Amino acid sequence: QVQLVESGGGLVQAGGSLRLSCTASDTFSLYYMAWFRQAPGKEREFVGAIRWSLGHIYYGDSVKGRFAVSKDTETIMSLQMNSLKPEDTAVYYCAGSPIWGISQSSPTNYPYWGQGTQVTVSS
Repeated sequence: QVQLVESGGGLVQAGGSLRLSCTASDTFSLYYMAWFRQAPGKEREFVGAIRWSLGHIYYGDSVKGRFAVSKDTETIMSLQMNSLKPEDTAVYYCAGSPIWGISQSSPTNYPYWGQGTQVTVSS
């Protein structure tokens, strides 16, 4: 069982930046690590993912050009968020999948989840 812990959320003004981190207890079995977000009353949305061993990175359309996913160490993934907008307000989740060949943007393909961290962007 892989445990994931997010950190770095908070309150920021529109146009500002935040950096989130996700620390995994073990990534040996993981093919993908990803970030998702969920705003109140909305479905969980794909933000970005890394094919962990190869370093291939994928992004959701709504964050391309503003957010950057990175592999900092073998057990830490980060999400650098720039040019933040009020519509980026959500709980951000880290997720991991041991399944090869999945659609990396579908939350149903990820069995491991962190507890989430709140990001609030004020206008």
